Amino acid sequence: MATDSIPFASDAETPLPAESLEVLRKQYMREGEYATIQTKFNYAWGLIKCKRTIDIEKGVRLLTEIYQQAPERRRECLFYLALGHYKMSNYIEAKKFNQQLLVHEPKNSQAIELNKLIDEKVSREGVIGLAIVGSIAAVGAMVVASLVRKSSK
Repeated sequence: MATDSIPFASDAETPLPAESLEVLRKQYMREGEYATIQTKFNYAWGLIKCKRTIDIEKGVRLLTEIYQQAPERRRECLFYLALGHYKMSNYIEAKKFNQQLLVHEPKNSQAIELNKLIDEKVSREGVIGLAIVGSIAAVGAMVVASLVRKSSK
């Protein structure tokens, strides 16, 4: 499935311009420990859109704080928490948050598409993982067979 056919995927994979992220960061820093939930959410959203894992991790941390502190914002947080974990290849966590959202909004098209992407990644990486393990096992078997042949001579 091409990610450009999924409405949210292209948006999520396109980082904010550095200047825009800096505006969000400065607003968050200016408000400091008294940052509003909206300011924190905006900055977290910008960080989730980043390509660097360290930025995405920070966005996930901020969203987790919002999720815990502001029950009225949980629905919004669920999607971006799922997306952040997906982008960091934490598929189990991504699936968990996305499933929570789908329980409340079973027809949410973004969550449905994200669910498909997560499943595809898990399936693809699982197949790759099995191929790697199979290759290692085959090489190991050849080495053992070679050693057995040498020791029997």
